[in-house]
Amino acid sequence: MQQPLNGSVAFVTGGAQGLGEAICRSLGEAGARIVVADLQAERAEAMAEKLRHEGVEAVAVAVDVTDAGQADAALRRAAERFGRVDILVNNAAVDRTVPIEELTPEQWNRIIATNLTGPFVLSRLALPAMKQRRSGHIVNIVSTASKRAWANASAYHASKWGLLGFSHALHVEARPFGVKVLAVVSGGMRTPFLLDRFPDLDPGLLQDPRNVADTIRCLLQLPAETVVPEVMVIPMRETSWP
Repeated sequence: MQQPLNGSVAFVTGGAQGLGEAICRSLGEAGARIVVADLQAERAEAMAEKLRHEGVEAVAVAVDVTDAGQADAALRRAAERFGRVDILVNNAAVDRTVPIEELTPEQWNRIIATNLTGPFVLSRLALPAMKQRRSGHIVNIVSTASKRAWANASAYHASKWGLLGFSHALHVEARPFGVKVLAVVSGGMRTPFLLDRFPDLDPGLLQDPRNVADTIRCLLQLPAETVVPEVMVIPMRETSWP
């Protein structure tokens, strides 16, 4: 039997567009209350307003996930508004597609900080309350970049391979306390993250981000006695995975 999401509180980073937007919409339709967390405050508020217009209880928080102080403040605001955070979705991510000799240390640090350190910081902050309640979900959006490698994405691969390892380690730590941790290995999606950077990319090779979001929604509703630590969701014509 599926567990209802009615009344649960979902904190979604990078929630203003792309996969984050799809996750906010899908979980909102399932009855969750949504915290749209995004680096761009105006985009976050616009997304939250769209959700409220659709009958979803939603608020926006501006947060740079690379800043531990901002992450702490954002989670505190969410808890003050809704009383708790039941679902943390670590979705925010950045990339820089250049050969390694053109990748500056500053760019490398920003990618690692956003894609890997950010999920660590937010998970570290959210987990104690979840453990105390003996319930909760942490969802880490990984990528097929955590399973194989292609050229000109060294920092992105390093961050996503690291995030997959971190997610499984956190699963081992959190499971005895009733907290579920899910790594979502997502294949290419029709989102600005890809389409804005690679205008020649064939959209037919990609998938609707809503398909990934709905998969997450389904797994969040599994019975309490069952946990899925990792799932791969790829397009039928995926080119980044055999």
